[in-house]
Amino acid sequence: MKKTLSLFAAAALMCSAVQANESGGSHWGYTGHNTPETWGHLSEKYHACSDGLNQSPINITHSVTDPKHAPLNLAYRQGSNEVVNNGHTIQVNVNPGDTLVVDGKTFELKQFHFHSPSENHINGKSFPLEAHFVHLDKDGNIAVVAVMFKEGAANRDLAKIWKVMPKKAGEKHALKVKDIAADLIPDKQHYYRFNGSLTTPPCTEGVRWFVLEKPLTVSKEQVEQFQHVMHHPNNRPVQPLDARVIVEE
Repeated sequence: MKKTLSLFAAAALMCSAVQANESGGSHWGYTGHNTPETWGHLSEKYHACSDGLNQSPINITHSVTDPKHAPLNLAYRQGSNEVVNNGHTIQVNVNPGDTLVVDGKTFELKQFHFHSPSENHINGKSFPLEAHFVHLDKDGNIAVVAVMFKEGAANRDLAKIWKVMPKKAGEKHALKVKDIAADLIPDKQHYYRFNGSLTTPPCTEGVRWFVLEKPLTVSKEQVEQFQHVMHHPNNRPVQPLDARVIVEE
């Protein structure tokens, strides 16, 4: 059953752009009558959004240092192939071959996307933009690396994406940029790790989260450009930590 749920979540992640294109967008959202507080009641498949005990995002406050924790083993060498507006975010789909190795498992990077304002908080601080790098292993298990952006100088790598960012839900544009994922990862990869969930329906749990402590910069104008395309904030509110432990490396 757990593997079935993982594969369902993986399919939902990879098919979101197609669903938005074919149906005009899923029935969940961030405004109106389908806000995050209602997601758990919109479908039986979304029950974890309201019933789950390990939900994401979270406010990262107290953490435990683990000297046995290894640095992130990221190997991002491929490029992107397209950028999609799926109605909920701007998503960059990447070519096969980029990996994250953790817990003896190899996770392949499938896509990365953005939320504004940030979904996770660090010591109560929200950031104007957050990127999620979504990885899957061969069994459909999910690992997400999150990168925060603070307001400052314009980000040259984001500018490459923003330049061809689709303005309408369901649209996608070609995006052939080498090393784009690698260029959006900070040099220092000190991170917080915790068990969590997808931050969008079906809110499936069992997701390995790695939130990098060091932010990159993004200009106010770049944030406004993203928000103008989305038309509204696209962040799920922070969820209770409950009994989870946050490990720091």
